[in-house]
Amino acid sequence: MKRSKKVTIGIIIFFIIVATIIGGRTAMGVYFKKKFGKRPPPGVIVEIVVQKKFSQTIESYCTALSSKTTSFKINKNELLEPVKFKSVKKGDIVAKLQNKIITAPFSGTIGTRGISSSILGTDSMIVTLDDSKKILCDLQIPEVFASILKKGLKVNAEFLAYKNKLYSGTVISHASRVDAQTRSILARAQIDNKDLEILPGSLLDIELLYDEKQALSAADTSIIFEDDKKFVYKILDNNQIQKTEVKTGIRKGGNLEITDGLNANDKIVKEGLTRLADGMMVRPIRK
Repeated sequence: MKRSKKVTIGIIIFFIIVATIIGGRTAMGVYFKKKFGKRPPPGVIVEIVVQKKFSQTIESYCTALSSKTTSFKINKNELLEPVKFKSVKKGDIVAKLQNKIITAPFSGTIGTRGISSSILGTDSMIVTLDDSKKILCDLQIPEVFASILKKGLKVNAEFLAYKNKLYSGTVISHASRVDAQTRSILARAQIDNKDLEILPGSLLDIELLYDEKQALSAADTSIIFEDDKKFVYKILDNNQIQKTEVKTGIRKGGNLEITDGLNANDKIVKEGLTRLADGMMVRPIRK
């Protein structure tokens, strides 16, 4: 009896231990599931789909020209007082000579042309007057753009001395024929230079805009490329994301024109695409 009783007690103790282990494991699983099983939705940067201005561009370059310019050859021995290099108005005195006074035929800036005195003679100098508030720029436009080239097209100019600053202008005229040697059409643009930052003779990078229009826009970082298709993650009202196919057009300044697939005021994921999948819940973050 004693032996049988010991065996029975041992069996009971064994099952109690097993039950305790199972119960403990189950309790720990429930605890960790409650604590870590339900992770918060990932935060994503979102943007609202709105209309922006898009355009096609032609890139070129040119040398800056003053809208008006003239020069005066002056004998230094005839000067009654030194020439002052400054801005003048029409009719102001440029130089006082022994036998005459030179006045400005138009408003502008007085300067000097860098010509060696050995060429002009030691007693001579060239004084220039430039009106540079409007800069002229002659462009060679490839003949393939003949159908879109017209007066009034907008132009953006960039001067390397002032990086990240654009100067605006328009095409004011263009040639009526194609140059047979360069296969290009000569066009003249006028650029606003009210602060006189662009100096005559400067090299300008030019961007000529055409086919301007307002269209729905999405940041290029929001686009998912799969073979020849493009998708975005659209955020629904309950913060669930929906993978949506879109069609795009012109790219401009880090944005893509959306021609199909989205509507104005739709909310899409702009950044944080790598950790997402269709149907997930997200936490939208607006910058």
